[in-house]
Amino acid sequence: MTPNIDPIIHIDEELCTGCRRCAAVCPVDAIIGEAGTPQRIDAHRCVVCGQCVQTCAAYAAESDPSLTSRAEKLRQRGQLSSVREPLFAAYSTGHAIELKEALADPKRYKVVQCAPVIRVSLAEEFGLPLGTLTPGKMAAALRLLNFDRVYDTNFGADVTIMEEGSELIGRVMSGERLPMFTSCCPAWVKHAETAAPHVLDHLSSCKSPMQMVGALVKTYSAELDGIAPADILSVAVMPCTCKKFEAGREEMNVDGLREVDMVITTRELAQLIKDKGIDFINLPDEPFDSPLGKYSGAGTIFGATGGVMEAAIRTGYELVTHESIPNLQLDFIRGDEGIRTATVQIGDLELKVAMVAGLKYVSSILEQVAGGTCPYHFIEVMACPEGCVSGGGQPKLLLETQRKSAYQARKSSIYRHDSNQKVRKSHENPAIIKLYKDFLGEPLGHTSHHLLHTKFFSRKVKGELK
Repeated sequence: MTPNIDPIIHIDEELCTGCRRCAAVCPVDAIIGEAGTPQRIDAHRCVVCGQCVQTCAAYAAESDPSLTSRAEKLRQRGQLSSVREPLFAAYSTGHAIELKEALADPKRYKVVQCAPVIRVSLAEEFGLPLGTLTPGKMAAALRLLNFDRVYDTNFGADVTIMEEGSELIGRVMSGERLPMFTSCCPAWVKHAETAAPHVLDHLSSCKSPMQMVGALVKTYSAELDGIAPADILSVAVMPCTCKKFEAGREEMNVDGLREVDMVITTRELAQLIKDKGIDFINLPDEPFDSPLGKYSGAGTIFGATGGVMEAAIRTGYELVTHESIPNLQLDFIRGDEGIRTATVQIGDLELKVAMVAGLKYVSSILEQVAGGTCPYHFIEVMACPEGCVSGGGQPKLLLETQRKSAYQARKSSIYRHDSNQKVRKSHENPAIIKLYKDFLGEPLGHTSHHLLHTKFFSRKVKGELK
């Protein structure tokens, strides 16, 4: 099964009123059209972040006989016939129909992973307060949907810190290819490839946590379960519409097999749960499966802006100094939309870091890198306004006045989940320690390079961009 990487974000010309709210939130000016007329998307420039989907307010009137039928629109959008929510003009291609059929196939071994923020937003689709934390109900619901293994992208986040932190330390010590940018956010990576290929050597070579878990599902986990990798259906539940694009990238395979066969969003998971008639609110809590379901608090904060940086510093500090970090809660890293900078004392090193939340803010840093004047060692970039909590695949906020409070509630739940974890540093996660001892060997070793690292390529078209 090969994920579809045809244009994933669409604007329905029958429904678009030309209000251009979508154009106002697009960070890369990929939406084209005059006010009052249907808009179009420049698929090459688009980073598939889905912010236009989140903000679109034009929807189909059920009583308008001039429109294509609702049933046909649902089919075109890849949505289940049971979906009852309004159909907005801007939408992302869905994969719930394909997944429902695949889950009914007894010959496939179905494995799922869930991104950190799904557990703090899924409950909103069932009427619970914004930011309600429900990891146990989510795991139970996924088993009722017929998944054989319920794993966690947070595990991949912990692996990312082991690999990316080691890569950063090596670059800082050698002084080569600095600053180093994070590569977890696929929309940021696509933007760098399209608009700023001069920084590609500065991106970490790490695959994203989702792709790392996908690679380990079809190797490490397959060996432990005695399952042929070709028989595994690897599914990811993500807050991000661009993850559908990332999973379909040609290089994201392990020994000829897709690492992640299918990606659905938070909204699509809620649709599948409702379609099956599962009483989500009253489900008893269940645990994730071992070993790829065990994670640290550092893994879970990847879902908020600054989370990757904070997790990396927790581990990097201890790997460099061989001392415990004095304070695990790095409030100076945390924040909202925009650019934040800090200097972190790690032994004798003054590590200069920057966090970019919202792709529209990254241009000044890209200019500094091009001019050789960028003062930072390590830069985290998240395309969406406040990181994954505000991703394009998250529950849609129908009232603009809800937006800030929703983002804050989701972030607060993530940080509360971290603070309640017994293990809060990636390198102290027992499942991570065992993974390296039994399978990977060491960070940046031969097996890690084969499975967990990649290369990024220029997508720039001469004369097409400014």
